[in-house]
Amino acid sequence: MNFRSNVPLAPFTTFKIGGPAKLYAEVSDMSEVALGFERAAKDHLPVYVFSGGSNILFSDAGFPGLVMRILDGGFRILDGGSDSKRISAGAGRSLLEVVLSSCQAGLIGMEGLAGIPGSIGGAVRGNAGAFGTAIGDMVVSVKALDRQTGMMKEFRKEACEFGYRMSHFKRHPELVIVSVDLALRAGGDSSVLMATIRDTQARREDGHPQDVFCAGSFFMNPIVSDERLREEFRRDTGKEPKDERLPAGWIVDQAGLRGKTIGRAKVSERHPNYIVNTGGATAEEVLTLVSIVKQRVRDELDVQLYEEVQLVGFGHELVRHERGKPQEWPSFAT
Repeated sequence: MNFRSNVPLAPFTTFKIGGPAKLYAEVSDMSEVALGFERAAKDHLPVYVFSGGSNILFSDAGFPGLVMRILDGGFRILDGGSDSKRISAGAGRSLLEVVLSSCQAGLIGMEGLAGIPGSIGGAVRGNAGAFGTAIGDMVVSVKALDRQTGMMKEFRKEACEFGYRMSHFKRHPELVIVSVDLALRAGGDSSVLMATIRDTQARREDGHPQDVFCAGSFFMNPIVSDERLREEFRRDTGKEPKDERLPAGWIVDQAGLRGKTIGRAKVSERHPNYIVNTGGATAEEVLTLVSIVKQRVRDELDVQLYEEVQLVGFGHELVRHERGKPQEWPSFAT
């Protein structure tokens, strides 16, 4: 393995923000991940593992330990029966590449995920979804490395505990997703599926900025029980709330924060749940803007927003060691 010192992290993220990692390595299989953990334990360093680079905000100071970036991991179509197929993908594989490969093979189910940034490992960890489709619905099993024991574990779908932007792996950050098996329907027309992908990407482009530096949706859709606010949503959008949650972007807009700027960080004018790096923004500027957004929404609408984006290198998520043994590990990102 090639360990490098003081490697800037910003270029590896969709936000293009972040200082250097004290130690950095790119890994392609779990044996290399294990070697990285051994090196970190030897040097008493915290560890952070990620892949696609979306859904992350690194600190301006970077990360004072080892950052491992998982690369690709492969893609295979497995037997699954006459009307279904299973696919297996490594955690570092681009989610879009998995969507495209599946649809080109005539497999139905992933079209609605087209355009979501990041890796499939990160998508499973956060149960990514869009337009009524969530990746957790398709999961058959997930293989993950337990950093505390060094053992590989397989989790069937029920054990993954999928919920809204949540999974067992997000609740247990000691688990590093290695590979994912999904069940898809067979017999689709690849040309029709590819057309659906193009339509899905166009829908995302209409409502979500795709050509800017951002981490994706910054806040999770909040639970809103205030019926007056829910009725306002109905009148404003002509839509019924899908569940107990309302869209975070609509909530931020109701607080008058569309286009709000702090330094070079800006609430997107196209989609207020996106915080955009307009060019050279710092993590400090982003967090100052996020703090203002959360406080204004709380004060004016009595709604609490929670970040979907992971904040890394700010101190609270660092590994703590006791007698040289890791007590807490930060999360696997997208």
